Amino acid sequence: MNLPVWLTMLNVHVIFACIAIAAGAINFTSAKFRKYRKTHRILGYVYVVAVLAVCITSGYMAPFATGGKVVSVAFNLLNIIWIFITVNAYFHIRQGRVEDHRRWMIRSYAFCFTNQMIHTLMPLFINALGMSYEVGYTASVIGTIVLLFLAAEWIIRRRKAGGSTVSFR
Repeated sequence: MNLPVWLTMLNVHVIFACIAIAAGAINFTSAKFRKYRKTHRILGYVYVVAVLAVCITSGYMAPFATGGKVVSVAFNLLNIIWIFITVNAYFHIRQGRVEDHRRWMIRSYAFCFTNQMIHTLMPLFINALGMSYEVGYTASVIGTIVLLFLAAEWIIRRRKAGGSTVSFR
């Protein structure tokens, strides 16, 4: 591993992850922003570029991740899935299917919180269940991918049922 290159990739990864979180949060805000369609569109493009940058840098860093091949494969699969989901959301809006676009964006945005969820789950696996750091990290990565996907689907179904307390419109 070339440490200076890896650290540069990490910095780029973190910066674009923050950009994706911010752009997504602004675009998911209350209905008062609906009238600013141009701003929404620009932030959408910023979000897509940020997700691509996060996935590309993650792809570079993944082979060196704690947990070895299992975690590396999990991160790379997540990158592929996240790009697919995000591009799918883009194509739905281009075809005028607003509600489908919203559902796919909820799925995409959920994965912005991968790092936070990994570090939320780690104490459970390491401290509460007594796993080693490497095994706990591996379990956290896999658990995060599953939980974020399930959380997005739960939000989508709650919105469909009209029970959402969060405004995604």
